[in-house]
Amino acid sequence: MTGLFARAKLVGNAPRLEKRIGYRFRDKDILLRALTHSSHAFEARETAEDNELLEFLGDSVVGLVAADFFFRKYPESDEGELSKFKASASSTVALSAYAREIRLDRFLRLGRGEEKSGGRKKTTILAGAFEALLGGLYLDGGFVAARAFFLPLLERSYEKVRTGRATLNDPKSALQEFLQKNDLPAPHYTIVAEQGPDHRKEFVVEVGVHKTTLARAAGPSRKAAEQKAAALALKRYLGQKIKALTSETLLIDD
Repeated sequence: MTGLFARAKLVGNAPRLEKRIGYRFRDKDILLRALTHSSHAFEARETAEDNELLEFLGDSVVGLVAADFFFRKYPESDEGELSKFKASASSTVALSAYAREIRLDRFLRLGRGEEKSGGRKKTTILAGAFEALLGGLYLDGGFVAARAFFLPLLERSYEKVRTGRATLNDPKSALQEFLQKNDLPAPHYTIVAEQGPDHRKEFVVEVGVHKTTLARAAGPSRKAAEQKAAALALKRYLGQKIKALTSETLLIDD
């Protein structure tokens, strides 16, 4: 498939994506650029621009929309708590989840190598594409258009979250704070195994206190495995008092 044919196919499919996001681009080239991964731009014979600059712009748009949303939704919260909500909503895991919700992976333009290695399912690629799309919305329709698209996704994700009776935190920080409050030493994390090929490597991590192992978990990166292990360790202590919003964010009943 030549670069021009691929471009024509994507532009022809644009209405499907525009229907999903509830916005029609006036400049289809902005939409095309938002969906073009650097791997495709590098391989394409056309003078394709990748989405990295739009991703940079979209990162700030994500932060502003999220900050505005949480500021209005939780006016009784302090700066620290609002910062945790914002970090939760704008994490790579959360952004990739939003991308999957709108099936953005179906419309991405990837290089052949990235396509073969499962790029459409990669968290970092999906998160970057989502930020690029939001950056493109901002360029084409301004902040109002970007906010109108992103806000419903935030509302659905946090509709059941109430402040005052619960706190939000990432698993590793939450476990550290719990142990400190109970006069226990800080947890330690150990990689006990690495499995699979380089492009799909899985890390197995154990978290423990002193010589006691609290939990073991696997993930596509050391950080992801540590977060999962910490969440399992907390579950051991707190049971149903914790609820996972994402793999990186827990809601903990006070």
